[in-house]
Amino acid sequence: MYTYRCLNNISKIGLDKFSDAYSASEDGNVDAILVRSANMKEMTLSESVKCIARAGAGVNNIPVEQCAEQGIVVFNTPGANANGVKELVIAGMLLASRDIVGGIEWLEKQETTEDLPKRVEKQKKQFAGHEISGKKLGIIGLGAIGVMVANAATSLGMDVYGYDPFISVNAAWNLSRAIHHVTDLSDIYSQCDYITIHVPLSNDTRGMIGADAISRMKEGVVVLNFARDGLVDETAIVAALESGKVRKYVTDFITPAIAKAPNTLVTPHLGASTEESEDNCAVMAVQSIRDYLENGNIRNSVNYPACDLGSCTTVGRLAINHRNIPNMIAQFAAVLAGDNVNIANFSNKNRGAYAYSIIDTDSALTEKVADELRSIDGVLKVRIVK
Repeated sequence: MYTYRCLNNISKIGLDKFSDAYSASEDGNVDAILVRSANMKEMTLSESVKCIARAGAGVNNIPVEQCAEQGIVVFNTPGANANGVKELVIAGMLLASRDIVGGIEWLEKQETTEDLPKRVEKQKKQFAGHEISGKKLGIIGLGAIGVMVANAATSLGMDVYGYDPFISVNAAWNLSRAIHHVTDLSDIYSQCDYITIHVPLSNDTRGMIGADAISRMKEGVVVLNFARDGLVDETAIVAALESGKVRKYVTDFITPAIAKAPNTLVTPHLGASTEESEDNCAVMAVQSIRDYLENGNIRNSVNYPACDLGSCTTVGRLAINHRNIPNMIAQFAAVLAGDNVNIANFSNKNRGAYAYSIIDTDSALTEKVADELRSIDGVLKVRIVK
């Protein structure tokens, strides 16, 4: 039996993907944790915890490095909420180009007298805007969401420029041929009427849309941020809005300064807040947990490498989380040989300072073997999967 704990409300459609071998618990001594927005930075994680699945893409609320040190695999669900975010980005561009919000707010304040239709015809010009068709859109980051936004914008008649020096093969295959792939951000800043950012928040990307980047943008540009709050320098964007350099700032992240700034359109963190996105994220999170606990396979981890040996068809299977240092594999083999355990299949992958090994064996595995492996310097967690 396996146990799991939900730190937030997780879609029942996802939780229903657990088999009868799983039970929910409020205790900290569980095999897996599912989380959305709960802050785990100060949590003490039990030795029993083997994995954490974030039902979403960002993992800023999870102590990822600490988990790696404890041999805890952290999963996210890339792409599961991409369509929901894409649709909100497109809506944001339309709201910024046409003063739809202003028109609705004006209408709500009007008296419902017989001359209302005439007043509407007289005043509607003040809410006139621009069409997005034919305009240039710059997309910074061509991951799952960026690619969807790019393809959708192309279908709407926009001239799309995409920047991503680390674009994946899958993303490249899914990207429309009509997209202009640029290798210099300055091309996006200087040419595009709309700029939307879709990159993770890290030390390298924090504040990347700052005073210098904004100074290189077109006069009257529209900036959209539905990725992470810290990607846009708050002081710089407020100054640009006040000067008119940036015509509109559309974002999913509210702060006191942004709330007071002119020409902003702020949604209350709605990016992935659709039933479909929450269902998709929950299903992917549960699938990752099950494949890891039942088979030892890793997919969509943010702190350990992808490693997959499929379902185990041999007598035994070991999963070892360890440091990425020399001589580890030789030591594993020596321990198994010393206990007369033959290796039938093996996979080892590494990612930065950490590595992961799956070992299939022709004979049954015992806790004695597991304990001997745990005693090796650099081993972080050993699990007998089968």
